Amino acid sequence: MQTRRETLKQSAIVAGLLASTGLFPQSAFAAYSKTAFEAKTVAEALKALGAGALVESKDVVIGGPDIAENGTVVPLTGSTSLTGVKQILILVEKNPAPLVALFNVSDSVEANFATRAKMGQSSDVYAVAVMADGKAYFAKKEVKVTIGGCGG
Repeated sequence: MQTRRETLKQSAIVAGLLASTGLFPQSAFAAYSKTAFEAKTVAEALKALGAGALVESKDVVIGGPDIAENGTVVPLTGSTSLTGVKQILILVEKNPAPLVALFNVSDSVEANFATRAKMGQSSDVYAVAVMADGKAYFAKKEVKVTIGGCGG
């Protein structure tokens, strides 16, 4: 009988082999853009990612609590029914670094993601769908934080 540890080790080896051969779907990995994640404003983060001006859209949905009792772990979701989406972003406007999550997507991946974010204070939260042509569609929601999670 195989132990849990042996199963996990073998799974990690298989995932590593698939990733090194390019057989593992790249869209399954969250993307990383140092400049965008270090940006101090929503506009700077979008510019670093090559996204155009934000346009509000009913086809983009942001989810999260109206009131977060603890800003250390705030559940947020972002989704869209649009086709041709390149990235889904989750941004918290008043955070020191607003870009919380960035997911690369394609039409073969359902653009529906959930994450948890630290929020130091009440803020508008954005879900942004960046299209292949650079257009950026968004939805926003205000989340009130009673106890800040960024050292506050």
